[in-house]
Amino acid sequence: MIRTLFMVTLLTIFTANAWAQQKYTLSGYLKDGGTGEELIGATIYAQETGSGTSTNVYGFYSLTLPEGTYQLTFQYIGFADSTVTVKLDKDMTLSIELQESSKQIEVVEITGEKSSKNVEEVEMSTFDLPVETIKKIPAVFGEVDVIKSIQLLPGITGAGEGIGGFYVRGGGVDQNLILLDEAPVYNASHLLGFFSVFNPDAIKDVKVYKGGIPAEYGGRLSSLLDIRMNDGNMKRFSVSGGIGLISSRLTIEGPIWKDKMSFIISGRRTYADVFLKLHPDKDIRKNVLYFFDLNAKYNWRISEKDRLFISGYFGRDVFKFGDAFFTNWGNATATARWNHLFSDKMFSNFTFVFSDFDYSLGSSSGDFKFDWKARIRDYSVKNDNTYFLSPNNTLKFGVIATHHTFYPGKVSSQIGNADEQSFGVRNKHAVEYAAYVSDEHKFGSKWTIQYGLRWSFFNNIGPGREFEYDENEQIVDTTNYSSFQNIKMYNGAEPRLAVRFGWNPKNAVKLSYNRTRQYIHLVSNSTVSSPFDIWIPTSRYIKPMTADQVALGYFRNFKNNMFEVSVEGYYKYMQNLLDYIDNAELLLNESLETQVRQGNGYSFGAEFLVRKQAGRLTGWVSYSISRTRRTIPGINNGKEYAATYDRTHDVAIVLSYQILERLSVSTNWVFTTGLAVTVPAGKFTYQGTQAPIYTDRNDFRLPAYHRLDVSLDYQFRNRKKKRFTHGINFSIYNTYYQKNTFSITFREDDDNPGQTAAYKTYLFTIIPSLTYNFKF
Repeated sequence: MIRTLFMVTLLTIFTANAWAQQKYTLSGYLKDGGTGEELIGATIYAQETGSGTSTNVYGFYSLTLPEGTYQLTFQYIGFADSTVTVKLDKDMTLSIELQESSKQIEVVEITGEKSSKNVEEVEMSTFDLPVETIKKIPAVFGEVDVIKSIQLLPGITGAGEGIGGFYVRGGGVDQNLILLDEAPVYNASHLLGFFSVFNPDAIKDVKVYKGGIPAEYGGRLSSLLDIRMNDGNMKRFSVSGGIGLISSRLTIEGPIWKDKMSFIISGRRTYADVFLKLHPDKDIRKNVLYFFDLNAKYNWRISEKDRLFISGYFGRDVFKFGDAFFTNWGNATATARWNHLFSDKMFSNFTFVFSDFDYSLGSSSGDFKFDWKARIRDYSVKNDNTYFLSPNNTLKFGVIATHHTFYPGKVSSQIGNADEQSFGVRNKHAVEYAAYVSDEHKFGSKWTIQYGLRWSFFNNIGPGREFEYDENEQIVDTTNYSSFQNIKMYNGAEPRLAVRFGWNPKNAVKLSYNRTRQYIHLVSNSTVSSPFDIWIPTSRYIKPMTADQVALGYFRNFKNNMFEVSVEGYYKYMQNLLDYIDNAELLLNESLETQVRQGNGYSFGAEFLVRKQAGRLTGWVSYSISRTRRTIPGINNGKEYAATYDRTHDVAIVLSYQILERLSVSTNWVFTTGLAVTVPAGKFTYQGTQAPIYTDRNDFRLPAYHRLDVSLDYQFRNRKKKRFTHGINFSIYNTYYQKNTFSITFREDDDNPGQTAAYKTYLFTIIPSLTYNFKF
């Protein structure tokens, strides 16, 4: 009897406790009340429990709390807070539209992320760069540039004046994964690197990862640049654009079905070729010189549980110098995404991706005509899932598969009236796929740990042809493979770990480790990325590159998050890095593996950042000190040497000051150590011909690079038509006329025959520009 009573009592206590601990889930989307755009990284905070969460890249949130009544605060920088009282006695859906806060001259805030995000979240070595901030940064010819803007962040440096690509923590330009709505962009440059392909009017969010890359991303060694396009205004039609000295742009967006379906179309084009038509010289009038971009997106809220996005990008550069020479290149991407809520806690995204980069060059005049074409094309399918276990525990998992086709190059040529001849390198095919799982767990308010594992595979497949070489790298055998026949497979684990310890809301220490693997390689004779580089896959003779990076950082905020201070140190060890033998023959070479060597390298450094996020004056100051070295058998006699992109010092100062309500000034100053290059140490003469003598690789430095840019932005007063806003932006690139070195060449001295002299080439001095911007 006593035993039975005891069991009944225990069961009653357990049942009552379980009922008392009953929990429910509140979920929904946070949106911009003016446009209906979902807000990425907006925060939701429950005052009674001190717990909260943030929205994902689709604006979705899920928060599980014990039954009760809560005061929930919804926040996003640049928008007025919204506080809602919720009686949580069942699973609920609550979507909130935040209204843009009125702009007061005393408080001007950078729109974008939660102001204390750098301290409170486990992520490190990342940076969110709001589009409004990017638009304030002075740029060459007044063309706002995403790629040039991220080069002002610590740990990221540019490839050089007027050159595309960027380097991150000792990695090459090909080690950066650039995604536009989840589609890879293989060459992000216009006009041989003077501008990037991303039209800022079509962009909603820009985020760069220098380390601590989440497990859902892979395929590159050094960094991830994740760019998200605008979804389109769900509330009303809107037209915006700008007219500049060398290009104009126009964006049209609006609802197809209000609050349900929207679209956005954004275009940009240069018009140097239009002015060439006015030249009195008929030969010059035949020249063509322009680039264009076209972004488009369709967005359909099918239901509270289903969303459909279809987006695309197409851009191209075209140069034609009469009939003597022509070249063009371009990117095309397409993304279809379906978001589905399996439950209030389970968010899934199914994606199909297409990406294509191609280029061609040739000549159609005279007795010799030729046409050279090459490209790389991808098809991908992926599934990403997020399961919100609790406010303190979020699980992510998913899979991705990509089919690569590499077109290394094909040339058609004709001499006189002879028959056309064609030759080239055979296409290569590969399948890359991966699965991942990661978990972010908060232990109270002080500790957060994020751990995950990505397992990637890479399989070379037919049709194709593989050579076998002897010890002298001469072909001794050939094997032909049929379609989808396995040639060579690689796979490996990519663990990820991040830990945060914050002993109060203003201070945090973070540690991260990640291993990354890269299965495709950029082959180039130049030191920087260009449209005519060749992408090749890992193969029987070329192994995948791997990198292990560990980083440690301290983060501190001051004066109610107005000031952000951080310092990060990192060490990266890289294996199977690719470099080329002296005088390598890379173009149209089917035995390309004989021209390259692989070895190891390392990079380490420290990055310092001071950032002001509110007030009349906003911006940041960053400084990086680093070192990058590599050792590759067969290169530099096996001795260690500096990587081309080794930069010892890198400084950036980016400031914006609101002078008046409608008048602001922005400026940035940069300083970087010059690129490491190989130059001749002497020369010898043989049978009347002089030839240079080279010593160690990359043992010479170009002069340091530095530049000051300034811009002034004025918004016209318009009281009658409040929806119509317009203004002008005047900018000066390279204000103090610095002649930065683009390259150094060595040739016979013009004034002293027989003697060799160094000649410096520079691209820009001072460049003023004026742009008229409008929106209605």
